[in-house]
Amino acid sequence: MAQPPEQDLLLAAAFVSDAQYNRNIPFKTSPEAVRLYYLYNHWMMRAATYFFIFLNLSLAMFEEPAVYPLPFLVTSVLEVLCLLVFLGRLAHFATVTQHSVFWKDTKNICIMVAILLSLTDLAIYGVLRVYSVRSIRWSRIVRPIFLINFAESRQIRRAFRSIRNTLPEITYVFLLFMFSLLMFSLMALKLFGERNLQTAEGLPYFRNYLEIVFDLYVLVTTANSPDVMMPAFDFSSWYALFFIAFVIVNTYIFMSLFLAVVYNNYKKHLKNEIRKLAYMKRRKMIEAFNLLKEEEGEQLVVREARWKQLVKLVAPDISNSHRELLLRISDDEQKGFVDKKSFVQLADLLNIQVVTLRLRRHPLARWAPRVYGSAASRLLRGLVRHRAFVWAYDAIILINAIFIALDEETPYISYAEWVFLALYVSEILLKVYTYEPRAFFGKTQFWNWFDTLIIFAALTATILNATLKSSKCSFSSLHAWRIVDSIQRFRVIMNTLINIVPTMLTFGGLTLVVYCVFAIIGMELFHGKIQFFPADSSAPHALACGNAALRDSLFARGKYCKNNFNDFASSFIVLMELTVVNQWHVFANAFANVTVQPAKLYFIAFHIVMVIIIVNIFVSFILEAFFVEYSLEKSEVETAIEQKIQELGMGVQEDELRDEQLLDNMESDEHELEGEGGTKAQPRGLVFKIASKRYRTVDALLQRMFEAEIPLEDEGPSFEEILNLSPSAAVPRNPSLESAA
Repeated sequence: MAQPPEQDLLLAAAFVSDAQYNRNIPFKTSPEAVRLYYLYNHWMMRAATYFFIFLNLSLAMFEEPAVYPLPFLVTSVLEVLCLLVFLGRLAHFATVTQHSVFWKDTKNICIMVAILLSLTDLAIYGVLRVYSVRSIRWSRIVRPIFLINFAESRQIRRAFRSIRNTLPEITYVFLLFMFSLLMFSLMALKLFGERNLQTAEGLPYFRNYLEIVFDLYVLVTTANSPDVMMPAFDFSSWYALFFIAFVIVNTYIFMSLFLAVVYNNYKKHLKNEIRKLAYMKRRKMIEAFNLLKEEEGEQLVVREARWKQLVKLVAPDISNSHRELLLRISDDEQKGFVDKKSFVQLADLLNIQVVTLRLRRHPLARWAPRVYGSAASRLLRGLVRHRAFVWAYDAIILINAIFIALDEETPYISYAEWVFLALYVSEILLKVYTYEPRAFFGKTQFWNWFDTLIIFAALTATILNATLKSSKCSFSSLHAWRIVDSIQRFRVIMNTLINIVPTMLTFGGLTLVVYCVFAIIGMELFHGKIQFFPADSSAPHALACGNAALRDSLFARGKYCKNNFNDFASSFIVLMELTVVNQWHVFANAFANVTVQPAKLYFIAFHIVMVIIIVNIFVSFILEAFFVEYSLEKSEVETAIEQKIQELGMGVQEDELRDEQLLDNMESDEHELEGEGGTKAQPRGLVFKIASKRYRTVDALLQRMFEAEIPLEDEGPSFEEILNLSPSAAVPRNPSLESAA
């Protein structure tokens, strides 16, 4: 059979790359469209898109109202530039996708509408400004749409879909919660309304039904506990039973129900989303195989030469040795071709970071082999490698932490700092003596770098303190963080925290969108209503935050005047404080007093969206991440790689890694590896190891867990069927898929 043309190879590489990075863009397959698609996915194009998205969002920092306002002409030109970039990015996307798909995609319509609204609003605002007519830049609220709807932000869109799909179930619980709140409020009105009780500020206590509803809603968040209870409690101790019952029912039961409902629906919809991604990845790999397949007897295969060309296109940065290892796994029997089942796993193989290891002899083993290989040297190096050496220094670190907490003016404690520093310096010197220096300070050896830098900083600070007779500044306490990596359970927690960092960016983006929307609304509602004055100001109402309505209020007495919506930055700070929840009712009451009482609905809405929904979804993700970290074992692909590495005699054990330098995806010119003098000789040839589990993202682990439910022989539905799958459909309507479920 004739070799596939180069455009088929380029197209197949695009399919494999999409499968590797979970892109589900249905692009055109013509040679020109494929080249444009490669350009569309180039990292510089994506980085430029994000730069202009965040530039567009940050314009609110410099538009009126702003701490450092820029001229309107400057901000308008920058906004038009951003909108032109967005329009160009959208046009680029339109050239690589089918027109029918492009116009059916809601996110493309949203981007075009947002661009049109922004330009219209900018033009109207500019014209009115010429005639000195004040108007509102209402289109600023649509700016987060660009962050959500571009193809690069699929993780944020997935989070929003999770919220949208969870809302129906949350609504039922929320309605039941509101019914309970209204009933308890009615009971409170009947119990306390006619007692003529007063609050600590001398205001009527529980006489207005709507104010009772608000106060009890705040009590659900515990922000006004026990203040809200005290007037009734002072009148009769028996009234405490009412508030205890209210807290048990609404704070503990209903808030726990919210978390349970959010977690259950989040997990269900996340599983369906990732199942859809898994089918898309499988389909893309099959399309790539169909482009490169050739007949070999009665089966269809991809020849070894074409397979290598494909991998070089998809992953040009991996070494030749790494590529050969992947080929030996895919072509286990070395027949010169890769069958369909093995080819489909290529995206998974490329996603597993394989580390190339190279052993180097210690410099002392070359310079002084007799001394370094002596019995005393071997004994010393054996002690340093022993686990007890680590435990001993962990104990020293804890003892040092205790000494740091004691009075440093005591001479003996002050001198002890020098003893601990000497021990730490000795530890570093012993490890450098035992382990090859370039391996010890390899780029993946975080804790070695951390320890060395901390010891150097502590030694320098101690010498300067002793020389200058100044107050002590101890860095040694940071050493205690190393203990975290020495205890297995701590490592599990740290691994999870490291793994969720990339996904935290998703929730950071989600929070940014919510904050931007509420900050812009807050500035329009409350701008200028509250002012901050320096402590020595003689301005009227300076002690009341510039507004007589706040005289003697909790807000003014607490000196919260700087918490206002007078500019974008201040608005973000206020929203952060509202997210923490503590004292949020003081903010709500203050802004309601300087405007109208229904303004409290703004703060209640923010609490519902941010705290009840988004924070609970984040907690759900953390729970799922810990479950995966504790329970998930190696995948079949990882197991196959490790088995092949061992079969080829190129494996290395976990506890041997301290003696080698890790060269991530790099090939050495030295193909002959030598052991240390006086130690056990190491095998010759290249050595490989699968990278540590701690460097995998939780999203990848979750996808791997759900992909395990799909048999390898299941090709799944077509592209069109996958794209049309409902997010709420647990399993696509396909007989073969039903068996997979």
